Amino acid sequence: MPGSGGGAGRRDNRTVTAAEREQARKVPLRRIAALFKAHRGSLAVVTFVIVASSVVAMASPFLLRAVIDHALPQQDLQLLVALVGGMLGVAVVTAVLGVIQTWISTRVGQQVMHRLRSEVFTHLQRQSVGFFTRTRSGEIQSRITNDIGGMQQVVTSTATSIAANLTTVVATGVAMVALSWQLSLISLVVMPPAVLLTRRIAQLRLAVTAAKQRELADLNVTVEESLSVSGIQLSKTMGTGPALAERFARSSQRLIDLELRSELAGRWRMATMSIIFAAVPAVIYLAAGLPATAGALSIGTVVAFTTLQTGLFRPLMGLLNVGVQVISSLALFARIFEYLDLPVEIADPPRPRTIRASEVRGDVRFEEVSFSYPGSSTPALDGVSLEVPAGSSLALVGATGSGKSTLAALMARLQDPTSGRVTIDGIDIRNLRLSDLAQIVGVVSQDTYLMHATIAENLRYAKPDATDANIEAAARSARIHDLIASLPDGYDTMVGSRGHRFSGGEKQRLAIARTLLRDPRILILDEATSALDTRTERAVQEAFDQLSVGRTTITIAHRLSTIRTADQIAVLDGGRVAEAGTHQSLLEIGGRYAALAA
Repeated sequence: MPGSGGGAGRRDNRTVTAAEREQARKVPLRRIAALFKAHRGSLAVVTFVIVASSVVAMASPFLLRAVIDHALPQQDLQLLVALVGGMLGVAVVTAVLGVIQTWISTRVGQQVMHRLRSEVFTHLQRQSVGFFTRTRSGEIQSRITNDIGGMQQVVTSTATSIAANLTTVVATGVAMVALSWQLSLISLVVMPPAVLLTRRIAQLRLAVTAAKQRELADLNVTVEESLSVSGIQLSKTMGTGPALAERFARSSQRLIDLELRSELAGRWRMATMSIIFAAVPAVIYLAAGLPATAGALSIGTVVAFTTLQTGLFRPLMGLLNVGVQVISSLALFARIFEYLDLPVEIADPPRPRTIRASEVRGDVRFEEVSFSYPGSSTPALDGVSLEVPAGSSLALVGATGSGKSTLAALMARLQDPTSGRVTIDGIDIRNLRLSDLAQIVGVVSQDTYLMHATIAENLRYAKPDATDANIEAAARSARIHDLIASLPDGYDTMVGSRGHRFSGGEKQRLAIARTLLRDPRILILDEATSALDTRTERAVQEAFDQLSVGRTTITIAHRLSTIRTADQIAVLDGGRVAEAGTHQSLLEIGGRYAALAA
């Protein structure tokens, strides 16, 4: 783990690949614009407010010219008071309109952000277990938090910024021409260098943004892997703490470099444009004082024009900044859309069969089922056929890697068979809604996962509307109620991160109680008692024996003592059914099962 951030990784994080640049370029702007489609009414109101604000603001330079050319030279106090009052009125109106604009635009932006976050989270929830096996959890978290968070400014202010700055630039341009078309021509010299410089900065930021987000993802992965309870235990027992700290520091240092490159690129552009805009008024003063133009322009006109020209800097730079932000954010949109475009491997059928959990008998069949994991040349299951009558029990035994857990995963539809089918009461489970199947099939695996919440909340996760009495009954059946009742906070006790407050056997019994709370018609026990001591295992097994009456049960076990009474035992070997029968009949055969039992 400490060595996973080596030289190749550093080079990868400092530069953006050609494929990533191409991916960012392929993000259609109309898809980004579609995010705002539901908010067209609000955006129309914002646009109206922006136009009104810009039009009102353009009165200021003309009021200023009247003050300088008429009210002050003529010492007309009444006119001066009216003009100054008009200036204050313009300031108040534009300020109020600005607040309204900010409120509406921010609300729209946050709603779009909420929709993006929710869509990505929901879409990832529909991905198969295989996707999460292939993908680093820190990477997923980074895309939902860092990438979408990095898009916030663009999503929140892009549309309104374009409208506001474009309207201001147009209105200012019209006012400048109205004051003096000759001086307006001089002001146009800023446009070509501004556009060219902005384009270069946008391309640079596109590359830096992609590299920065990947570095943030790596940082998230390091935090996720190293600062979890399991990660801390591993680092302490392996003595890798210093190496992990160094890895984190190197990643954080690379982020400093990327942030500096991004910020300096923008600062150099701002400095250059500031110099250009500062030079323009000087040229205007020079032009107004030349013998050829002397006396053609009043002092008030020159002052009003230079005020407008200076005021043009902010909206013009804002308009150019929007271009930079949109182009640089394409890398973020590309990463988000990449997740949204992931195909759903395990999905609800187009026309699902309706089935009520209370009416399910629980007749299970595996019909010539084969399955291969992606990238593997050897099938995990090869032509497995088994029949489990409703209310009976099937035990799966065999060596590690023989396909037992894979078969159970197909039953719960965590994977789909490569060929063949799995049926419940004659219905292919691929024709059922995933939510309906989850109500029918309950799974207790050897890898127990408990959330950082109270015991009651962990149990109620399986059935949100469960009463306290339901929870207690499930806990009693799993032989864990007495332990919970002995705790100071009882069912309100926090289990800790991943349930590390409890022993392996206690966590296993909590997981069993959680599954039993749903009362599934079909129960899959994947090494469900592997972490229990002999005495507790016997108690829980008695509960299972009682609860399995009328319930179809599929048990995976290495300890054969737990499955002796199963109605049917299937021995898997290399993904095939090598033997099948009862405990006694398999012993009499003297084959693989007898060897395991010896």
